[in-house]
Amino acid sequence: MAKLIDVARRAGVSPATVSRALNNVTTVDPALAERVRAAADELGYRPNGVARNLRRQRTDVWALIISDIANPFFTAVARGVEDVAQGQGFSVLLCNSDEDQDKEQRYLRVAEQEQVAGVIMSPNTRGSDVSRLVNAAIPLVTVDRSSHKAADSVMVHSRAGARDATNHLFATGWSRPACLTGPERTDTAQERLQGYLDAVKDARRRPAMSLVRHADFHEESAREAMGSLLDERRPPDSVLIANATMALGALGELNRRGIKPGRDLGLVAFDDTPWARFIDPPLTVVAQPAYDIGATAARLLTERIAGTAPKRARHVRLSTELIVRASSRHLR
Repeated sequence: MAKLIDVARRAGVSPATVSRALNNVTTVDPALAERVRAAADELGYRPNGVARNLRRQRTDVWALIISDIANPFFTAVARGVEDVAQGQGFSVLLCNSDEDQDKEQRYLRVAEQEQVAGVIMSPNTRGSDVSRLVNAAIPLVTVDRSSHKAADSVMVHSRAGARDATNHLFATGWSRPACLTGPERTDTAQERLQGYLDAVKDARRRPAMSLVRHADFHEESAREAMGSLLDERRPPDSVLIANATMALGALGELNRRGIKPGRDLGLVAFDDTPWARFIDPPLTVVAQPAYDIGATAARLLTERIAGTAPKRARHVRLSTELIVRASSRHLR
């Protein structure tokens, strides 16, 4: 059986270069990497992953645990993570927790048992127990929501984004905005609610908690919450919605009642999904840099694995962008 040193001799390079080339490290010259791969193929060389992992006490795999793969936001986050990971010679195992604590714990157990190099995760809405990662000294970065104060995290300025969106509704002429946000125990949901309340205060209006609804970030519960808002004795004339999946549920309820966004009711939602600009009318959004969230988290994890990160946890906040479309304008 061919060994790594045999490949190095055939390709005319050092064993270290062979290792970097076969692990897809981007600093290796592409022509040199191709020569190494050709030599490996000619000799029938296959890396001994088990032995390598025993030596390193870690694999070349990251676990990416996200709460809802059906949400386009998390799909973009995953792409950002994978692009950076591949460039650094790591593979990514994608795990979908479905906001289920038991399922999440099973994935965390697998991550520990398989000695993954690191974990990037979106904690569930009920709170995530990451103690097994901490005890196993497996580096962790959280995205979208925080979980463990000692872990690096990447989030957005949700409160500022919600405030800007609600101020926009007031400035456009809507006078009674509502807020449809996520579960009360979730920090991102609370931040978006607080941004909404900041804007109500800016407008010198008295906060009306009858215009606030909490749902579980999913379509069906958002549909029910929107129906509840519309059934209020004094219903809202506009709504801020905490994410795109919830926006779909809200739009379904508006369509069922014959209510047209932009004409009968102003609408702004977090997340600029691919469909947002193509519905009628196009949806005004608070765009989150989802790809950059994933890429930033991956870079933080790479530094943590390499031992070049500072000892203290880093908490990065990225900015949102309000993209105004017809759903928040007064259509005639």
